[in-house]
Parts: sequence; structure tokens; C-alpha cells
Amino acid sequence: MRCPSCQHNGTRVLDSRPVDDSRAIRRRRECEECLYRFTTFEKVEEIPLIVVKKDGAREEFSREKILRGLIKACEKRPVPLQKLEDIVHEIEKELRNQGVSEVNSELVGEMVMDRLARLDEVAYVRFASVYRQFKDINVFIEELSDLIKKVR
Repeated sequence: MRCPSCQHNGTRVLDSRPVDDSRAIRRRRECEECLYRFTTFEKVEEIPLIVVKKDGAREEFSREKILRGLIKACEKRPVPLQKLEDIVHEIEKELRNQGVSEVNSELVGEMVMDRLARLDEVAYVRFASVYRQFKDINVFIEELSDLIKKVR
């Protein structure tokens, strides 16, 4: 590692610790020449995961977008934020473990709804009503019937 102060090509690591849920490592370094101290971060470079939308448009997978949808669905529900973050992490991990670079948005939506159904039924219905764009009350009742069958 090159020193940012004197450009000497030798540094030593003083301290290392995991950051960002252990997805990166923070290292305190010291230049062997001028003793300048600085911090570096080491992170695995992930292959971009592309989500193919219903209309064929493509966009990069966004943890934040899924988390926002979950937070909205769980508004005024007794669901801790950490549970929602765990769901997002679990979904991203499962998608990346499939070893593909593109996934359909339908698959992502179904994964979210499956986990929400187990976490909070009201949040599930809220999310499903937006995601599935219920056209009338009959479709809504069918969805509730399916949920009741799953729960029992």
C-alpha cells in the first residue's frame, strides 16, 4: 500500500476490524518511512445484480428500495427495523447465491411477500395490495383466503 503522504511503497497494519455488517474491513495503517497514519477500507467487489422489470426495463438491485417498501408496509406495526433489514439481507444473499446476473422483479416481489407473510399478516396484505395491484374486492378476498390457508 502506497503512503498518501510521502508515496513510500511500504506500510504496516496497526489495527483491523470488520465494518458494515462484516462486509468490509477497516484497517489503520502507518507508513514505514514517514510514520504517517491513515485508514483504508477493504471490501469485496460484487458483480452487479440486475432486476428485470415487468416492462423489460433493467435496473440494478437496490437493497434500499426493498427496505423502503417493507418499512411502508410495516408502518404502525410492531415490527422491529432489524427484522426488515434481515429480510433484505436474506433476499439479496439468496439471489446472489443463485449465481445469475439478472433476476425478474416478480421473483423478488414473491420473495418479499413470502417473508412478510411469516412476519406480519397485516404488513403482508398491505404489501400485496400494492404489489399485485388488486383490481377489485374479490381479488383481495382471494388473497386473504390464500393467506389464511398458509397460516393454518
